[in-house]
Amino acid sequence: MDLSVVLIIVVVAIIAIAVIGILIARRPPPATPSSVASTAPVTLPPSLRARLAKTRAALGGTLNELFRRDRIDPAFWDTLQEALIAADVGVGTSEEIVARVRALSPPDGAAARDRLEDCLVEELGGRNRLLSLVAAPAVVLVVGVNGTGKTTSIAKLAHMMTLDGRRVLLAAADTFRAAAEDQLRSWAERAGADIIGGDEGADPAAVAFDAYEEAVADGYDVLITDTAGRLHSKTNLMDELGKVARILRREAGDIDEVLLVLDGTTGQNALTQAHAFSDVVGLTGLIITKLDGTSKGGIAIAVEEELDVPVKFIGVGEGIDDLVPFDPKTFVDALLEP
Repeated sequence: MDLSVVLIIVVVAIIAIAVIGILIARRPPPATPSSVASTAPVTLPPSLRARLAKTRAALGGTLNELFRRDRIDPAFWDTLQEALIAADVGVGTSEEIVARVRALSPPDGAAARDRLEDCLVEELGGRNRLLSLVAAPAVVLVVGVNGTGKTTSIAKLAHMMTLDGRRVLLAAADTFRAAAEDQLRSWAERAGADIIGGDEGADPAAVAFDAYEEAVADGYDVLITDTAGRLHSKTNLMDELGKVARILRREAGDIDEVLLVLDGTTGQNALTQAHAFSDVVGLTGLIITKLDGTSKGGIAIAVEEELDVPVKFIGVGEGIDDLVPFDPKTFVDALLEP
């Protein structure tokens, strides 16, 4: 090779090495893990925190004043318990939680707030909140009284499942309410699910039977059965609901999920409803709706403690994406954060 060519190659290489060295020298040093942690504040999901604002405001006026105290006296504990009861955590549950926080002897209000959060999260811990969708097809029965948001919750569930790649069939077994099937059909289109219904006034159990047969024949992954909203005090209607559950269990061998939809604005009345539905169909999970419109979000804690049935989802808005998987830590943070 010509000597001049070799010299040119060497010069170019030296220049390249020098440029790379300059660039490396000017680059700022990488952040250490500790500096990343200190400059990246952890915040609550804004959607949930904002949508639980009414309950947080109801608790906040009292609790924020309490938690600013440098010293704790007996009146502190009475005020804390009253605030929890006002948020519909329930008398018994509130008493128990306050007693547990008090037993930890927090030295001041800030420490009491931390201990309260820990106790509330612990109260809600240890329960499986995932949907069980193991059968082929998986069968989900959704029940509740009129006006709880049951039909829209079904559509939101179906939407979640279709986004997860599942084929979903909805059974419109509410055959008594005018336009119930039309409402569900409209939501099904938005959710990307199919629907099967029956004639007005038809036997809801027969609709459930036909829907299950269709789900098996056409290879659907999930069958979600809507039922007529009914007062828990109406024995004949509750017996009819029990029949729907028996038919599905007979055909499928079992029901993967029996979900009760409760209106969060009804407060302690939700406990009575939950007991009645649990006695008739058995419950595997709860959906609590309208928590964005109530100051009584503590009902999620009360009803779960009362029934020992997990809250699996909470409804925090009208949109098809406004059904949120229930996470105890996030929920408690959203309630107690100022």
